[in-house]
Amino acid sequence: MMKRASLKIIGNVQMVGFRTFIKNVADSLNVTGFAVNETDGSVKVVCEGDAEAIERLINALKQNPLSFARIEEVTATYEDYKGEFIRFERHGADVPGEGETEMVALMRSFDKKGEVMIGFLGSMNETLKAVKADTGLMLEKQDMMLDKQDMMLDKQDMMLDKHDETIAEIKGVREDLKSYMEEKFTKIEHDVEAIKAKIGMV
Repeated sequence: MMKRASLKIIGNVQMVGFRTFIKNVADSLNVTGFAVNETDGSVKVVCEGDAEAIERLINALKQNPLSFARIEEVTATYEDYKGEFIRFERHGADVPGEGETEMVALMRSFDKKGEVMIGFLGSMNETLKAVKADTGLMLEKQDMMLDKQDMMLDKQDMMLDKHDETIAEIKGVREDLKSYMEEKFTKIEHDVEAIKAKIGMV
């Protein structure tokens, strides 16, 4: 079932690459929407997708956040699905508020570097998934080849069994023929002896 949820995430969640982390998790779950930094220091997420996928997103934010982030509270309100989004995006400035002190500029720099690093890690994760999928395909093909090899060996065994049966049948025929011929020769010898006796050759 498709759902829409609005999340408010409170804690140390800004300037740590948290929105990119949310985007990566959302993308992996086919959840669409956006994440934006709020002026009170929280992060707001509006998302749509399969109800189970949204729950998995919320659980990931609560249980497996970034090491730089600290989650104090996640509140969620649910609405009917609207189909408003086609992807998940990061919205808004990296640091809220007008004006920028030297410290804020430095924090913005760290935030951008964190976003780049998280994006890089997300890309590596996708690459590892692709490698895992390719490896799975190769193993499936290997299994198919082994199955075919087993089938060929079974056929070879069947042929050998038939060969053995044929040899056994030939041996049987030879034995039968030998017995028949011995019986015939014995009878012929007996008949010859009888003829000799009648004509006085014995």
